[in-house]
Amino acid sequence: MAANAEQVRLIAALQARVAELERRLGKDSSNSSKPPSSDGLRKAARAERRAPERGERRRPGKQPGAPGTHLAPVATPDEVVEHVPDRCGGCGADLADAVVVRVETRQVFDLPRLRLAVAEHRVQRRRCACGTTTAAAFPEHARAAACYGPGVRALVAYLCVHQHLPVDRAAQLLADVLGAPVATGTLAAVVAEGAAGLGGFLEVVRAGLAAAPVAHFDETGARVAGRLHWVHSASTAGLSLFSVHAKRGKVAMDAAGVLPGFGGVAVHDGWAPYWRYQDLTHALCGAHLLRELEGIAEEPGQGWAAGMGELLCDVKLVADRARVAGLQRVDDQARARLQGRYERLLADGRVANPPPASSRPQPRAALARHQAAGPVRCPPRRGPAVPGGHSRAL
Repeated sequence: MAANAEQVRLIAALQARVAELERRLGKDSSNSSKPPSSDGLRKAARAERRAPERGERRRPGKQPGAPGTHLAPVATPDEVVEHVPDRCGGCGADLADAVVVRVETRQVFDLPRLRLAVAEHRVQRRRCACGTTTAAAFPEHARAAACYGPGVRALVAYLCVHQHLPVDRAAQLLADVLGAPVATGTLAAVVAEGAAGLGGFLEVVRAGLAAAPVAHFDETGARVAGRLHWVHSASTAGLSLFSVHAKRGKVAMDAAGVLPGFGGVAVHDGWAPYWRYQDLTHALCGAHLLRELEGIAEEPGQGWAAGMGELLCDVKLVADRARVAGLQRVDDQARARLQGRYERLLADGRVANPPPASSRPQPRAALARHQAAGPVRCPPRRGPAVPGGHSRAL
């Protein structure tokens, strides 16, 4: 009997261990705080798997409700090409003097021939009657006997920085399309020079972000020279600042230059270093909360988490409707209904996640208790009570 009891206990422990391992393997960016970049090929597989379940199988072409564009004829084309029939299609007579009874038009939008335009700058030296010879000055972009101008340099920066083309691919494009055989070293130097000239611009962007009432902050990993670095972002609807640093925490955030002087609402993912900034209001990112809640809801007895996810979406919907209606805040009745749902879900979360017996809390239980503890109590923010896009709008 003792052996049977030991086997039953061991089987139960192994089953619990297998369930925990399967849960960990099933974690991705949709049900945890893992970044989408960590999903790899599983992202496409997950989308294909869930689409039939939700009745959302995507059809080819433009999707319903998506904005569309079309090509419309212009009133004054750059070129008009007349096509005249020379012989009658019936009797074969000459149509040179025949009456034009109708003209049909079709407009073709195309690129002109792409080629480099070469401008030669000639600097004159003139001798005055006093005997002094004075030379005119070359323009700043005429740096050598033969060099690329500001248009090519701007295109290089656009291709490499905005479109993220590798340097060698950008060089190949310039050679194939423009006939401009630019060396990869030249391209790298152009990008570096452009970056060095952004000092004043970056200070303006940092100042604008620091003065914003609401800003969003995030960080994600990236490879720099083969080593792990972190891309830190600070953004509003009109401004975005990206900085790369070898560190992920507060040292890098201070170096980015926005959070140290920020006093508005900082929306972030809950990464611990953000909480070290005390002179601002913290708001957790709704997308990250929904991921965490979806992962918790997959565990037995955690139905409250699915309800909390639905509540967060409803809160945003109500706030969006109030904003569209031109209101400064959500009406009191709607606020009371949402607050009531929130309190009931918190109570369910407390029942489902009692304090652990050990002194070291488990991650899931800790998150549940954090949710059950209620919202972060922050000082009233300045401005309208319906800010942009998170549950702080209530």
